[in-house]
Amino acid sequence: MRILFVGDIVGSPGRDMVKEYLPKLKTKYRPQLAVVNGENAAGGRGMTQKIYRELLNAGADAITLGNHAWDNKDIFEFIDDAKYMVRPANFPEGTPGKGMMLIKAGGTEFAIINLQGRTFMNALDDPFRKAEELVERAKKKTHYIFVDFHAETTSEKQAMGWFLDGKVSAVVGTHTHVQTSDARVLPNGTAYLTDVGMTGPYDAILGMEKSAVIKKFMTSLPVRFEVPKSGRKILSACIIDLDKKTGRAAQIQNLLINEDHPFIAE
Repeated sequence: MRILFVGDIVGSPGRDMVKEYLPKLKTKYRPQLAVVNGENAAGGRGMTQKIYRELLNAGADAITLGNHAWDNKDIFEFIDDAKYMVRPANFPEGTPGKGMMLIKAGGTEFAIINLQGRTFMNALDDPFRKAEELVERAKKKTHYIFVDFHAETTSEKQAMGWFLDGKVSAVVGTHTHVQTSDARVLPNGTAYLTDVGMTGPYDAILGMEKSAVIKKFMTSLPVRFEVPKSGRKILSACIIDLDKKTGRAAQIQNLLINEDHPFIAE
């Protein structure tokens, strides 16, 4: 079994990369499940119903979110009906949407869990206890369990990976937008990657226009960050292979597509 996961889609450049390359990646790697993180897909902040449908039409089977889930007010109009989208499960009780989904893809049922870290981020419920609760529920249905942990610090992400080692198929980090080179299978069979990276502008700072970010660092004044509409682009992803009988990971592989790492079809 194989999962393809595409990291934080930033604005229209990120959506363009998904439209162009997700079908090609699916043809090349033939995953049973394709998941994308879309929390920055609407102009770098949040999600709209139109973009939700756009990403599904591009080939995504499921969409995860993160701390920018509520930045676009359109989300409140459709999130409860968005069958193929999850927001961080450790938002307080009563928050719209859901934090875990069970989805059939390629004839197999998968559980997808979205969690958000707390270090240097908004205070939410404990993601570790919420993970434990949801994993127990998911195991009653499937042993293929994928976790997108949207967190700021490498230590918190690594802690979640070790905490869930042997309990889930994979723990992959999002949010920091820079792909890390620590993809590995932990001793008890959970695939782990600190951050899958972002999909969007390549010549930018975390997907935002460079001069504004530099000005912010140099002056500490309020600055509006915008997603560049033109220029080179990047797609960051990973491929995870799972054992059919146990749901444990056999391997995890980083993927990058940009001008320095062009896509090669087989």
